[in-house]
Parts: sequence; C-alpha cells; structure tokens
Amino acid sequence: MGKMRLFAIAAIMPLLGACAGGAKPVSTGASAPPVSPVIQNRPTTPPPTRPAPPTEGFIPPRVMNVPGLEGVIGQGANGLQRQFGTPQLDVREGDARKLQFRGEACVLDIYLYPLRPGAEPTATYVDARRSSDGLDVDRASCVAALGR
Repeated sequence: MGKMRLFAIAAIMPLLGACAGGAKPVSTGASAPPVSPVIQNRPTTPPPTRPAPPTEGFIPPRVMNVPGLEGVIGQGANGLQRQFGTPQLDVREGDARKLQFRGEACVLDIYLYPLRPGAEPTATYVDARRSSDGLDVDRASCVAALGR
C-alpha cells in the first residue's frame, strides 16, 4: 500500500504545480519603480450629442371648467381686451399667450392656447391673486371685479 500512496502523490504533484502557477513572487526588499499606465490621447471636450427628437403631433390643452368663468374661458385676446381693457402684461411663447389684467382688488392671469393646430389661441386657464400680497383669491370674484 505504501507504493500506491507514493504513486498517487507523484501523479498529483504536477497538477498542484499548475494551480500554483499564478502565485506572485515574494519581495526581496528591492522594489522596482512603479509602472505608469499608458494614457491614450482623449478629447478634452465630450463628443457632441444629438438633441432629442421633437415630439410629433399637437397636444390639445386642458380647458378649465369653473363656474363664474364662462365669459372668459374660450375667449380670444380681442374679446378679453373688450371685457377687461388693455392688459398690463402680454407675453407670447410659441403658440401660447398670457394676458395679465390688474385692478385694486386683484391680479388676473389668463392663459390662452390654441385648441387645434394653427387655431387662434383662446383662454383655457385663469388664475387670480390679491394685488396687495399675492395670495390666491376666487377667480370668478376677480373676473367680476375687473370686468367693465
């Protein structure tokens, strides 16, 4: 049985040597200088990106439906000016428009958007606040206070 054991150990030794092949050598105290990694020339600015593709199609606006605003919602800019006078602010952005009317009681912001592609913008949303401190007020009350 002793010879068999020696034969088995001798047969396994080359296999064990192959497993130990990846071991690192033990340092002898003298160290080699650190190796600098190779740095490739990289651009200093990031490569340009493509802008996001434009969204296709028209997105219709939500139309406010609040009691007391029936005379405002759906009106165009001319109708609103007949009702409230010259706006203090008239802002256009793309196909949208914001008209602002002011009085002692309140400030009324009316937002106009086209309801379909190419249509004239009409009032779809109204916001109102006090002139004195900017706190929200009842929209219908502000419309009534500023109307002619």
